[in-house]
Amino acid sequence: MKTVLDWQAIEDDLNCHGCALVPGLMAPAACTALAAQYEEPQRFRSRVVMERHGFGRGQYQYFAYPLPEAVAALRTALYAPLAAIANRWQAAMGLEARFPSEHDAFLARCHAAGQARPTPLLLRYGEGDYNCLHQDLYGEHVFPLQLAVLLSRPQLDFTGGEFVLTEQRPRMQSRVEVVPLLQGDAVIFPVAQRPVNGVRGSYRVGMRHGVSRLRSGTRHTLGVIFHDAS
Repeated sequence: MKTVLDWQAIEDDLNCHGCALVPGLMAPAACTALAAQYEEPQRFRSRVVMERHGFGRGQYQYFAYPLPEAVAALRTALYAPLAAIANRWQAAMGLEARFPSEHDAFLARCHAAGQARPTPLLLRYGEGDYNCLHQDLYGEHVFPLQLAVLLSRPQLDFTGGEFVLTEQRPRMQSRVEVVPLLQGDAVIFPVAQRPVNGVRGSYRVGMRHGVSRLRSGTRHTLGVIFHDAS
């Protein structure tokens, strides 16, 4: 995992565009090794076939605790700087909740409220698969930022399958952002909403994310969500 990130640039991109691209967050070998774990059912607590639930086409699996070392390291290392951004967002949106600087403290809050199931997941798409626009809300306590890491190689392992964000602005048409990712790249983005500066101060916009239709091949993605599920 890349250990030195430009957090000011990340925050600026999140504020300006609603997402931030982090090139090469994971090394190619680590991506390949993590994607291979999809075939190891003992690592996961559940599998979801998206078509059965109207979520799209494809499938994903939620990791069980203890998380794989690479996933746990990402979740722990990225939480603290993201919590600082999240707290500034909460203040801008007029929301009272604040997030502790340590991830263990936030997880303790989740678990005390009955949210004790881990949420990091591996997603697998094949030809024709896609993920409908959605929000990853799993209970009362929601950390407002998350990330996805592309584990496969575009144009080699798959074609199509672009990461897509939509932003619903009050009394305006929705805005769409398509994020080009290479293997090992991460995109950081809001779970459900973010503040936007307007002429009368900050206001909230709703966010959803998804994946466009895969044209060919197989695409694996790691999703890192910082709150646990009820």
